[in-house]
Amino acid sequence: MAKTHLMTHRGGFRMERQSLLRDRGSFWPLIAVTAYVFVGYFGGISLLLLAANPWLLLAGTLLTAHAMVIAAYLLHECGHNTLFRRNEHNARLGRVLNWIAASAYARFEDIRSKHMRHHVDNTDVIAFDHVAFLHRHPRLRRLIEVLEWAYIPALPVMMHWTQILLPFVWESRRHLRGRVLGVLAVRSTIFLLVLAWNPLAAALYLIAWFLMLHALRFMDAFQHNYELSFTLESGGDPARRGDAVYEQSHTFSNPVSLRAPWLNLWTLNFGYHNAHHARPTVPWYRLPALHQELFPEDHAQVLGFSEQLAAYHRHRVRRVMGDSADPEDFRERLRRREAVGADAVSFLTPI
Repeated sequence: MAKTHLMTHRGGFRMERQSLLRDRGSFWPLIAVTAYVFVGYFGGISLLLLAANPWLLLAGTLLTAHAMVIAAYLLHECGHNTLFRRNEHNARLGRVLNWIAASAYARFEDIRSKHMRHHVDNTDVIAFDHVAFLHRHPRLRRLIEVLEWAYIPALPVMMHWTQILLPFVWESRRHLRGRVLGVLAVRSTIFLLVLAWNPLAAALYLIAWFLMLHALRFMDAFQHNYELSFTLESGGDPARRGDAVYEQSHTFSNPVSLRAPWLNLWTLNFGYHNAHHARPTVPWYRLPALHQELFPEDHAQVLGFSEQLAAYHRHRVRRVMGDSADPEDFRERLRRREAVGADAVSFLTPI
């Protein structure tokens, strides 16, 4: 009888689990990646705060940075509602991850909305023209270019601060002032307390954040050669809405490795980007199989890791202002190490 009760209990738990999750095989992948994010983030920060050994401090910095990277990509999964059956459950987890990814100045709903425009309109939909802004402020542009030359991700940092300041500049974002001030108060208070208690830990957290920004930007830079559409704020249709053929021909997959697929877990399989755009609701752990099903190994849209790394390094300063030639013959330009890539298009900054 006890055995029957146990089997009934297990069966009920399995049915409840299946009713909660969108994909039948998602329970253990979701548990594993969520645990990694929380243990990695809080464990890494604990090392920064408490450790004295340089190797432990290095481990804490890298662990914090990578946990933030995975938090950002898991937030992306929540935006596509790939984890839970109910959209609200995806949103709840996404809102928590938004804090870990240091992007909570923006609402999860706004992050999701902008990213859905990216998929529906097949373009990079934005509201803030950073190129025009930097043209109007040449001294700031020069400072950012100098910092970028030194591998400090100044442009993404500027975009995050722009996210904070826009509600006080644009009337259309006035309703976000309270949220921005609240998040700024919480994060600033915590950071200042850490700075007062352990300045080194505060500095290493900033380095971890910079590493996270580099990782996200590296993946973003060469995944599309879309044209920009300044219609995010107006809500209007872009000047050029591409079809599925246009979408796939202007999307590029940049896996860390095809020979060792497990390496792509470092970016939660975000590099299988053509597969993701072909079927956006397929969860991250099924993307390697979907990529293998849809695209041959020598597919023209698959980029080599080394050529991306070389272009990311070589054009780190030019990328601040972009290159109008990139939409044409992008694959060949990257092969010749001439493609500059995109910048300031992160889904974490919906501006």
